[in-house]
Amino acid sequence: MKYLRAAVILTLVSLLAGLCFQLAVAQQPPSQSSETVARPKKKDAPKEAADEPKIPSEFKKDKDKLVADTLPTFRSDVNTVQIEVAVLDNKGHFIPRIPQGNFRILEDNVPQQVASFSTNADAPMTISMVIEFNARIQQYWGQGWYETLMASYGFVETLKKDDYVAVVAFDMRPEILSDFTTDRMKTQEAMARLRIPGFSESNMYDAVVDTAQRMSTIEGRKAILLISTGLDTFSKLTFDKTRKAIQEAGVPIYAISILQAYRIVAEAYMGAIQRMDFLQADNQMNTFARESGGQAFFPRFTAEYPSIYRAISDALRNQYSISYHPSNPAKDGKYRKIKVELVNPQTGEALRIVDEKQKPIKYSIIAKGGYTAPREVE
Repeated sequence: MKYLRAAVILTLVSLLAGLCFQLAVAQQPPSQSSETVARPKKKDAPKEAADEPKIPSEFKKDKDKLVADTLPTFRSDVNTVQIEVAVLDNKGHFIPRIPQGNFRILEDNVPQQVASFSTNADAPMTISMVIEFNARIQQYWGQGWYETLMASYGFVETLKKDDYVAVVAFDMRPEILSDFTTDRMKTQEAMARLRIPGFSESNMYDAVVDTAQRMSTIEGRKAILLISTGLDTFSKLTFDKTRKAIQEAGVPIYAISILQAYRIVAEAYMGAIQRMDFLQADNQMNTFARESGGQAFFPRFTAEYPSIYRAISDALRNQYSISYHPSNPAKDGKYRKIKVELVNPQTGEALRIVDEKQKPIKYSIIAKGGYTAPREVE
């Protein structure tokens, strides 16, 4: 019996020592080993193949040259506005085969003439996975965070071989772990670097805006996949400035909250301030998604992730791509609101969509809410 007690004590001591070591590493200053483990230096990152096609990515300081016609293009005509529109039923399913004549585009409540209309589901997508990774997540989410990270690999599996994806992690600041690439091995390697967090801060506003602005000039299907608690600690930007910057960038944000499971367990123990913080976090995720033309998801269990990733992939893949030339030619640098409607061209009333049994279908239209007009250079 005494040998059994000794074995148990020895095991507990070993586990406690390991835990203390991890906490010590996580709390070390940036100049020590925690920064090295959590965020390897650039020289440790895998080298890119010289012959791999690249997109012109502002994620890099040097401007890569476009070497393939199939890659995303950049705006060359500031007088053309491009909108990616998804029409979903009340179950989140894409509604196909809606004719061009049923779409009405309003800019500042003024109807616009549609210049082009397409539904190319095979066009490549450009995705940035922006993942919150800090020590505070361990406090809230514990071992479940690793389950969430593993579930994130599922989204990568929904991508096609020509889709580009970048991985960005953030705590005090955003760090590009993997630039846009079609090499899934590089993406997996980047995500594998998310092991031991170095800081407790979550500067979500700064990370989202930085990524959105870098992607703002990319045309075609693009999006930010934000995996976060929705909480922000010490960002340089305010919530209002973040909203404005996201609206101007025009990059859809698909937000996935990683707080819900913790809230289910801890609801009875929360104080009023913590409840308010969580409600504010949810509101921020919803706001960023809605105003950018994306969607927000609040899974309670990791088993919900596969269906969420499929929904995001379907929403991005099955879109109506619409462009128009603004009737307002002023280059005043002002923000202009966009509204997309489905109408009956004969009556001008809201379009009625029915299923195979002729029952009306409730639907929602997902599109960006506006853009910033160019400013005349004096």
